[in-house]
Amino acid sequence: MKSYDVIVLGAGAAGLMCAAGAVKRGRRVLVLDHAKKPGEKILISGGGRCNFTNLHTTPANFLSRNPHFCKSALKRYTQYDFIDLVERYGIAYHEKDLGQLFCDHSAKDIVAMLLAEAEGAEVRTRTAIRAVAKPDSSVRAFRVETEDGDFEAESLVVATGGPAIPQMGASGFAYEVAAQFGIGIIEPRAGLVPLTFDDQTLQDLEGLSGVAVDASAVLGRTRFDEALLFTHQGFSGPVILQISSYWREGDTLTIDMLPGGDAFALLKEAKQSVSKREIQTVLGEMLPKRLAQRVAEITGLHGRMAELPDRDLRRAADRINAWQVTPSGSLGLKKAEVTLGGVDTDFLSSKTMEAKSVPGLYFIGEAVDVTGHLGGFNFQWAWASGHACGEVA
Repeated sequence: MKSYDVIVLGAGAAGLMCAAGAVKRGRRVLVLDHAKKPGEKILISGGGRCNFTNLHTTPANFLSRNPHFCKSALKRYTQYDFIDLVERYGIAYHEKDLGQLFCDHSAKDIVAMLLAEAEGAEVRTRTAIRAVAKPDSSVRAFRVETEDGDFEAESLVVATGGPAIPQMGASGFAYEVAAQFGIGIIEPRAGLVPLTFDDQTLQDLEGLSGVAVDASAVLGRTRFDEALLFTHQGFSGPVILQISSYWREGDTLTIDMLPGGDAFALLKEAKQSVSKREIQTVLGEMLPKRLAQRVAEITGLHGRMAELPDRDLRRAADRINAWQVTPSGSLGLKKAEVTLGGVDTDFLSSKTMEAKSVPGLYFIGEAVDVTGHLGGFNFQWAWASGHACGEVA
């Protein structure tokens, strides 16, 4: 059996970041992953260009049963720390909307950087883990059994993510390890995921698949403003992915397809200034043509503006500015970008990510009940939690 100081399960963003930190402290590190190559999720992220962080990262951009848990790690390793690392490696990048930072060339640059930072660690891919054990409770040593043999280390870091995108090999393995050692789990569910509608709503929206519109989505006190995309199953687009992390079955969303505009005021003005125009024509100046036509059909409006009473204009305006819609579900973990829930933060140290009741056992990244908004925030949590663990594991 080969012995190491640290075994990291998972060669993704958090795992490689942790390995880099541990190696720099002189630790003998083994990284194990069942995937064909390190950083597979990094490589497909951001359309292959990796949205590696966000300039506007704050603890408010993360969901967790304990919203304070992420603060320590995020404060000690900020988005600017990671940007400094990227710049030291000469990786060209650019800012997109809302502070999102992407590689100019390829996500491969980020993976290569992380592997360079973790130089000295042994990284084994295509290695399936059969079991994890702590044979002697009185000794700080963990055993990892794999198809390629057994390994042991005094520190075990679980960075295997969550079950989102199972087609890439994602699983709930981290939760199995946590349960094995008596560590609690917050029920995992899909986050950053498209939402679906019932048959009646889909019938009302027939023909709109592929139509996009700038919109706001509101649920309680939570609001996002970005693009909305109609699909053949329901809603997608950034604004829907964002609000989906807050949505629960039965919740009703308020959709504003003209954010910042008063549809009723605009329609009343048009009634005076272009009274002979058809209502569909006027709506088509406010919304994409197909969407304008469907709004007119759903609200039963047709004819010239001058012929329409204000109450009818109000009905159309409410559909534009305050559409109440209740999704029937989501596309689930198969299509989710992240997993909400995970290892209960009450069982972990917010400074080190170590399990309070099991010395030497750590959980980092998506495996933990900390989930970021869309736009590079989940990568920043991976860097921050991996860094916090790498300083001590």
